[in-house]
Amino acid sequence: MSKDISLDEIKKFWPEKAPDINIVQKYVKKYEKEKIVIKYGGNVLIDRNVFNNFISDINVLNKLGLSIIVVHGGGPRIKRELDKKKIESKFINGLRITDKNIINTVEEVLIDFNNDIVNSLKKLGSEAASFHTKTDNIIKVKPERKELGFVGIPNEINDSLIQNALSKNKIPIIAPLGLGDHNQTYNINGDTAASAIAKKLKSRRLILMTNVEGVYDDQKKLISEIKPFDLENLIKWKVVQGGMIPKIENCVDAVQNGVRGVVILDGRKPHSILHEIFSDKGSGTLIRE
Repeated sequence: MSKDISLDEIKKFWPEKAPDINIVQKYVKKYEKEKIVIKYGGNVLIDRNVFNNFISDINVLNKLGLSIIVVHGGGPRIKRELDKKKIESKFINGLRITDKNIINTVEEVLIDFNNDIVNSLKKLGSEAASFHTKTDNIIKVKPERKELGFVGIPNEINDSLIQNALSKNKIPIIAPLGLGDHNQTYNINGDTAASAIAKKLKSRRLILMTNVEGVYDDQKKLISEIKPFDLENLIKWKVVQGGMIPKIENCVDAVQNGVRGVVILDGRKPHSILHEIFSDKGSGTLIRE
């Protein structure tokens, strides 16, 4: 829930090279009764400078009183830990086959990263709340496919725990983990988890932070805004390929199921989230009906 905040107050924490401070209040008003789900994942997880910039931006949004929900990934960290343990990963269509041995490492790494985000925000003065399989699990899953092992698809989201955290001006930090039958832990694709949560909350925006600028056309030019139908054509024409296909499919699904708009943006660019939220031009590619 956003609060009335003076320009003098904003000046105390508004970063350099962020959008024009004089228009911030206008956008705070725009989003004051809305929810924004931000997925932080993929290769942007590795660079600590990018991480610190992300934490700083989330702290700014929290100080402005906006309702922000963070869903994080952990692929590169998981790979690093599995390599250390000499456990080999196999993939089917970009999804890691997750056996009993691997799921324990995945859970351990994601919970550790979840705590890292919460503690980093705390250091800047923002209260955050952890959500994962060991603390306030909010995602129930069904198995995705038998051959993938413990990889799940969300089939139930407990949004009351999220709403409760937001009502106390806490930032929910959600790991892409869920529980299935017999309280078995499952790994969830980060984009899929973020999309499911955004749909349940009917969020104004779902922002996917990646290591690309957004969606490109057949001339390799960035598309600033596109409709789901046109996106599906880009897949059909093989302009969008590989790992971007499941990401795009999640975006289309979210927009067609209650999310007002999904943005794919470059998380490596300083203050890309602030440039998206606090300007009409935005940042990256906006997908909406």
